[in-house]
Amino acid sequence: MGLETGSIRIGVIGGGQLARMMVPPAIHLGLRISVLAETEGSSAERAADVVGDYRDPETVYAFADTVDVVTFDHEHVPQEILHELERRGVAVHPRPGALQFAQDKILMREKLGELGVPVPAWAAVSDAAELQRFITEHGGRAVVKTARGGYDGKGVRVVSDAAEVRDWFTALAEDGHGGQLLVEELVDFTRELSQLVARRPSGETRTWPVVETIQRDGVCAEVIAPAPVATPATLDEAARIGAIVAAGVEVTGVLAVEMFETRDGRVLVNELAMRPHNSGHFSIEGSVTSQFEQHLRAVADLPLGDTRMTAPAAVMVNVLGGPAEGPMPVRYAAALAAHPEAKIHSYDKQPRPGRKVGHVTVVGDDLAAVRAAAQAAAAAFD
Repeated sequence: MGLETGSIRIGVIGGGQLARMMVPPAIHLGLRISVLAETEGSSAERAADVVGDYRDPETVYAFADTVDVVTFDHEHVPQEILHELERRGVAVHPRPGALQFAQDKILMREKLGELGVPVPAWAAVSDAAELQRFITEHGGRAVVKTARGGYDGKGVRVVSDAAEVRDWFTALAEDGHGGQLLVEELVDFTRELSQLVARRPSGETRTWPVVETIQRDGVCAEVIAPAPVATPATLDEAARIGAIVAAGVEVTGVLAVEMFETRDGRVLVNELAMRPHNSGHFSIEGSVTSQFEQHLRAVADLPLGDTRMTAPAAVMVNVLGGPAEGPMPVRYAAALAAHPEAKIHSYDKQPRPGRKVGHVTVVGDDLAAVRAAAQAAAAAFD
């Protein structure tokens, strides 16, 4: 049984747009919500009860004392702080033992291998010689990633020579902790897919339809739900992998499993995220239960909601960068008039090249029409 909704306060560490989008469903569910934001003026400032450093133990402990459950807008809270919260009896979802696999890509690859989940060929490398050997053995090019901290194309380089990441090896050596880089084969894929899964502590799980994600300069630009022309075998495999990972790491909340679909028909896992994810934003309008409502249900151990789509097609387009002058809302009137079918979400962030400052979703019966409308509505904020 879950906690009584009227008595539970959920604390979200991180004040970004994910925390912001948890607020409306929390209100609808009768849950109370608090946010520990990194800075004043954060995207989720309306719910920010505390502004402070999530890396500072005392700040986090004091925040946790005011809530019943701690969850996250990002994966960057140090493990030692999370373990101490559990030692103090705080409910942390996802738990540190699960979250570590989203925090460290090398640990993630090791765990996925243990679970028998298909992944690209990979290695953890400590120096340039090891990296160059992998590059040579895998066709002369490879993908190198920092083990921790990278997102939206940051901390990822496609290289043909180990010298191209000399600065990363230097930084690891200066850190003094003997860290490693992750190197992977350069996968010949046809597209990227994402499978979202929600799991509550009791083990109940729900999956959304697998979606296609389209990247621009390493950042997700567009999400198509469900993934068009996907074969039943691909859909079944994506759902199977999502369920294996969710159970295998014992995640609580929403889990996003990002995948490559290869030219020979395989599905390989690329990344994991243990929180609501950009690939699931379509679900606010496109699903009976959005990923944000579902995440709250899961961390409160409440029964999970229906994940069926509300229409045959949904397309979400990120607003990247935003208008050259002024915040997104200055364009609202014109965009709403021109695209009444579109649902527009502003993250209340200052425009900056490549920055996710909002998104637009359109749902409907015809994918081509839905996609064109979503793209046009998002373009109104360029």
